Amino acid sequence: MISFFASAALLIAGYFTYGKIADKIFGSDDRITPAVEINDGVDFVPMSDKKIFLIQLLNIAGLGPIIGAIQGALWGPAVYLWIVLGSILAGGVHDFMMGMLSLRQRGGSVSEITGIYLGGAMKQVMRVFSVVLLLMVGTVFAVGPASLLASLTPAFFSETFWLAAILVYYFLATLLPIDKIIGKIYPVFGICLVIMVLGVGAGLIIRGYSLPEITLRNLNPSGTPIYPFMFITVACGAISGFHATQSPMMARCLTTEKKGRQTFYGAMIAEGIIALIWAAAGVTFYNGTGGLAAALAERTPNGAVYDICMKLIGPVGGVLAMLGVIVCPITSGDTAFRSARLTIADWFKVDQTDIKKRLLLTAPVLGFGAVVGGFFDYAVIWRYFSWSNQMLAMIVLWAISVYLRRNKKLYWIAAIPATFMSAVCMTYFFAAPECLGFMEHGMTTAAYSAGIVAAVLFLGIFMKSAPDVPGDRKISGEDA
Repeated sequence: MISFFASAALLIAGYFTYGKIADKIFGSDDRITPAVEINDGVDFVPMSDKKIFLIQLLNIAGLGPIIGAIQGALWGPAVYLWIVLGSILAGGVHDFMMGMLSLRQRGGSVSEITGIYLGGAMKQVMRVFSVVLLLMVGTVFAVGPASLLASLTPAFFSETFWLAAILVYYFLATLLPIDKIIGKIYPVFGICLVIMVLGVGAGLIIRGYSLPEITLRNLNPSGTPIYPFMFITVACGAISGFHATQSPMMARCLTTEKKGRQTFYGAMIAEGIIALIWAAAGVTFYNGTGGLAAALAERTPNGAVYDICMKLIGPVGGVLAMLGVIVCPITSGDTAFRSARLTIADWFKVDQTDIKKRLLLTAPVLGFGAVVGGFFDYAVIWRYFSWSNQMLAMIVLWAISVYLRRNKKLYWIAAIPATFMSAVCMTYFFAAPECLGFMEHGMTTAAYSAGIVAAVLFLGIFMKSAPDVPGDRKISGEDA
């Protein structure tokens, strides 16, 4: 139990220490923000910093810190280390720097920001890559909660019914101004989230579960290596490229850069705490990783979540906690589709103040979710989502590194996690069965070597030549 509480304390301490270091390196100031300068009443809407923090947290805290953390618990309490160190040193830096860069570039989307610092070719790649990821996220985060809702109402409503209802909500949240639905309903969703987090965490302690201490031993029953598989599986709980697609939305609503650390870095730390609690539940609830593996195989991750909520908190509290679990993916799915609309609008320069033009983009975006969500296997979508999610995080960290180097700031704060995530993503690409599958063919050493060589190559390219790009740009367009 000491490891669990120490991990939670380190996450909180990381916000007040490493978060401040990141803020000082970036150099937030009092310049005018896009929300104030542009203020179009649709996507650029000034909001209070407290509401923005809540929206950012709900945007990024989808199924990743719940389902991903439970699946990450298959490796045992070693998952605590990745959640803590990843959130502080990688995820927090990634989310904060991306949000701040969007603030400096008129609320630009992740593809536009990446293009500025990694070149025009990468901008085109990222436009396609980020839209595909967002559509995948929106679909995953529609199918997941639909399944969970069906488990609560088996005698009344089917999973198909709930999927249709969620997609209707997503359509409205994608189409309407951000303060009309998202800004108003999220405080209610936030209450559900708090009940879920506190309920599950308190249930573990009050009911006397013995939380194991951190060990570096691989406790996965199937023997799947910790590296790189655990680092991909815990999608969102430590670092997530999906967050880079969400931060620009809140960058379009902040009225001061001074609240950037609270909004972006703080939300990542809060998500790390959510992931830590669910990882602890996964490690202990089924009496070890063997029991957890059997439960996941028999009940699926969604079924395991249902069991944990109901048995830890009781029927009434369990239903409330389940609503919190359901809220997390819904509040990420709606903004995933909204981000897809914004990215496409930025790409083709489509004015979004006109509702007809917003509808023109919203309809096909939600149509994709309806088709894919209804016909494709959820587990398959999740595996590809996890890898592409971490790939996006890797690319964004390299873009941040270039920005920091160009502006003569301490770029290692981003370059070190960028190199590490490059090794993780490329090793997974060579090793995983859904990718090249080297490990299945007895080529484990080759997969590890190829991943490390790729990471060293990326670092070498970065060190040799950071692109000659503009520095910070004020809203007026003047270079800082």
